[in-house]
Parts: sequence; C-alpha cells; structure tokens
Amino acid sequence: MSDLLDFFDTILWSSILIYLLFGTGIYLTVRLSFIQFRRFRHLFSPTLFKSGRDPRGMPAWGALCLSLSSRIGTGNLTGVAIAITLGGPGAIFWMWVIAVFSMATALIENTLAQIYKGAGERGKFRGGPADYMEKGLGMRWMGILFSFLMVVSCGFVFSALQANSIAQASFHLLNVPPLTTASILATLTAVLVFGGIRSVIWLSKWLVPLMAFAYLLLAIWVIGHNIEKLPQVIALIFKSAFGLQEAASGALAYGVTQAVTQGMQRGVFASEAGVGSSPNAAAMASVSHPATMGFNQMFAVLIDTVVICSATALIVLTSGVLDQPDAPFGIRLLQQAITPATGGWSHIVLAILVFSFAFTSISGNYAYAENNLSFVHRAAPYKLLVFRLMVIGMVFCGCLMELHIVWKLADIFMALMAILNLTALLLLSGVAVKVVKDYERQQRMGKIPVFNPDHFPELRGQLEPGIWDKNRPGADR
Repeated sequence: MSDLLDFFDTILWSSILIYLLFGTGIYLTVRLSFIQFRRFRHLFSPTLFKSGRDPRGMPAWGALCLSLSSRIGTGNLTGVAIAITLGGPGAIFWMWVIAVFSMATALIENTLAQIYKGAGERGKFRGGPADYMEKGLGMRWMGILFSFLMVVSCGFVFSALQANSIAQASFHLLNVPPLTTASILATLTAVLVFGGIRSVIWLSKWLVPLMAFAYLLLAIWVIGHNIEKLPQVIALIFKSAFGLQEAASGALAYGVTQAVTQGMQRGVFASEAGVGSSPNAAAMASVSHPATMGFNQMFAVLIDTVVICSATALIVLTSGVLDQPDAPFGIRLLQQAITPATGGWSHIVLAILVFSFAFTSISGNYAYAENNLSFVHRAAPYKLLVFRLMVIGMVFCGCLMELHIVWKLADIFMALMAILNLTALLLLSGVAVKVVKDYERQQRMGKIPVFNPDHFPELRGQLEPGIWDKNRPGADR
C-alpha cells in the first residue's frame, strides 16, 4: 500500500504538478504585469479587510481568518521540518519561490470565486471552484468531480492528517496515549461541526490571529538565541537550493531535485494556492468588488508561507539540530530545536501550538467540505448528520493511523484537486484578469472599486441572479 501511494505521489508531483503550478504562477504573473511585486504595499491596505454592504456575506476579515485556519496547520510545523530533513535547507528557497508566484494564482482563483458566487441555504453567500467550473465553463460534471475530491480530502483525509499530528505531538511531547487523544479530539470536533460553518467562522476569527502571533513571538525568541548563525543559515538556504553544497560530493542532481520537490510540495500544501480550497472561503465574503478578495487572499499566502513557514525553517536551521548525526524527525526535530531557548517548557509550548494549528485546520477543512457537499446536493438534515458523524469518525481514526500513509494520501488528493482547479482557472483567466484590471483602474481614479457586471458582456447569463444587484447603479433607490 505504501509503495503504491509513493508511486502515485511521485508521478503526480515530480512529473505533472510542479510544472503546472510553477508554469501557471509565472504565466499569470506576466499577464498581471508582476502584480505581486507592483502592488505589494496594497496587500496591507485596510480596505481589503472591510466588509461590503450586503448582509448575505461575512466580513472580509472573517474570510481571511477562515482561509488561514485551513492554511495554517501542521504543514507549517511538521511539514516544513520534514521538507528540510528530506530536501535539505534548499527546500526553503523553492518554497519561497512557489509562494511568490502562487500569489498571482491566488489572486485569480479567489477573484473568480467572488465573481461566480451564489446563495446557499438561508440566503448566505457560498461558492468556490465548483461554481466557476459550472457557471463559467458550463461543465457541471467538472464541478461535481471537484466537489467530490474536496469533500473526501477536506472532510476526511486532511482532517485525519491534522488529527494524526495532534496525536503524535501529544504522545511524544506529553506521553498521552493516542486513544485518549482520539477520544478528546473527536468530542471537540463533534461540538464544532454540529455548530455548522457559523461556529467555524467564530472560532477562526479569534483563535487564528492569536496562535499566529504567539508562534511568531516564539520564533523571534528562539532565533534570537542563535542570531549569530542567521547570516550563515540564509547563505546555506541559497547554496543548497542550487546544489552548491552537494556539488562537491557528487550528489548535485539528486540534491537539487529533492530540494525543488520537497520545497514546492510543502509550499503548496501550506499556502493551498491553486488547489482550490481558499476560494470556498473567499466566496462567502461580502465585498464591493471581486478583486478585493483576490488581494485579500494574496495576503493570506504571504502570511502563511513566507512568514509562518519561514519562521519554522529558521527555528530549525539556526538551532543547529540538523548537524547532529542522530537528528530526530518531524515534530521531535522542532522540539529539539526550541528546547535550548525554552528549557523544560518546550514540550508544553509545542503541544499547545500543534493542537491550535491542527484543530483550526480541521475546522476550516470541515467548512470547505460542507460547502462543497451543498454544491452537489442540498443535503437533507439526516444526510448532513451522517456526513458530520463520518468526519468525527475520521478524526478519531486519524489519531491512530500511520503518519506516512496519511501524508501521502493528502499529497495525492491535493494534486488531483490542483490539476482540476488550475485547468479551470486558466480557461477563465481572461475574464478574471479583466476584472482585476477594472479594480486597478477604479483605484487609479481615486474611487473605491465597485463591481458592475453590466460592464462585462462575457459574463451575461453566467452569474446567479440577484448576487451583484446591490452594485448596479440605482440599486439603493
């Protein structure tokens, strides 16, 4: 089983997805005139986090926190540690590269999600890649396939992965048996999922900023204890990225390949740009222009990958723990890296952080899964009950599964979703780029950008009636 998963993982990532993700990011970056560099300061504009006037959507800040709740997970901790172990310090450079170009991809996919959003149960906004596949491309079958992958991956596989990380951390750091962790975590998950998407949004809005800020404080504290090594570590990252470290040993090709593969794979897993998950959160927001959420989610990629993942990488590399011949793997590697700076509290601090990162990720993934379940069919209450019980059961089982298998399943499902989503957004990139340019044009005129679908004839007949009516001239009369 493990060998078969390794085979599919290698084929999808090494032969297909790395080129597709990188190529898409470069293509969209060029079409948008290097917008992630040109408009970098705009990512910090308060206007990107204000809500629109339509009560059917949640505030843009809530959508940002919801998307970060699924992005910031154990991939930012354990995943980065694994990437450094398998791919060397150079993996971090390639993680940065894919993050920078993926910002353009995030802008396009989240703008599309806003354009083609609809109204779900109780009239609240909902949407995502499945919706722009159906409405924009006229391919409902593609939307159903994507929704199926999202339900299985976010509802079950990714949730099991995060649960597994909590169980592993609890066992290795606090000596808590996996069965005990599974019981407690399943109970907490039940409380969360039976509260629905509304409870997920509430949790993410207060816990995500708190845990991210706490982790950055820890990173600054640990790196500060090894600050003299920081220049060497930065140089090592760049040297390893291009094989300069491995050239002398004759392992140049293998070293570079591992660095590129591990770095990009972890970068995509952390940022989720191009995979099609964050558009599910973006579509729920109330904003005056679709590109607002595109820039909003570009900022999310920056925070998640360039800031949080880099913090983990610098903690590990400046600690010197990798230089030891018997260096541990995964979460134990990170624990050993922070122990000199935190003393006997390291295991408690790390266990709390892993739980916070993983549990918010479980909550965000559940919201995405339920959103896609409603795309296929507005589930009757008993069907939704069955789905929620299955999610709780998968969280319980995930605590008891083998880590390697869970990671490979997550990578494979993420690759399949990304292939579908990237195909759709490339086909629809023309209209998305036009909408982004409309946003920039209005800003240059000193206006607050407002989307008027009447200005885009190519969208006629594709948008759900009533969604953007409040933006039409005279709508408030």
